[in-house]
Amino acid sequence: MSSSRQIVADVVVVDYGLGNLRSVTRGLERAGAGVEVTDDVADFEDADGIVLPGVGAFSEGMENAGPFRDALLEQAESGTPVFGICLGMQMLLTTSEEAHHEGQGDVEGLDLIPGTNVRFRGDQKVPHMGWNELDVQREHPLVEGVDGEHAYFVHSYYADPDDADAVVATTDYGVDFPAVIANEAGNVFGTQFHPEKSGETGLRILRNFVDICAEE
Repeated sequence: MSSSRQIVADVVVVDYGLGNLRSVTRGLERAGAGVEVTDDVADFEDADGIVLPGVGAFSEGMENAGPFRDALLEQAESGTPVFGICLGMQMLLTTSEEAHHEGQGDVEGLDLIPGTNVRFRGDQKVPHMGWNELDVQREHPLVEGVDGEHAYFVHSYYADPDDADAVVATTDYGVDFPAVIANEAGNVFGTQFHPEKSGETGLRILRNFVDICAEE
């Protein structure tokens, strides 16, 4: 993978107990970010951007992220770039079928991008694991230069936003589903795949994110 570049933005990675913090931090540093892993919401205010990583279950993610909810919403509303990765992306939505599937009732997401996370249906093997091609649907600075490239996915649920315009890029796994989503303002976005595990494609995504942060 390409070497690091000069630091161009300061980013916080939210430590709420479920993130792949080491590899995300390393990827962001290669992309030109000064990175602080934090569980203190006071650190959000001075950051150029916020990363919400995540692996695991939606309900546990939202429970653990509860103390950060108000601060995340406030920063998103103020225009700070907020980047959700995998489970972190799913947490940007309103709710998830996963909670119902696991018998955990209604679990409220951050609702920064209205919609529901749905489980793969049909004959697809779950979880979906492996490399898939990205099909960019509309312009967004996060996906500059990655149309037709491949990224690494590991998940059983995928985002189904209420607004089709929230879909930035898709991929195919028996069904076309969103690989990248963003809110209307463009400052809240997420990838279903793991950029920190996606080689040069992922590094390009992370560099694009850092550049977005530097422009804010």
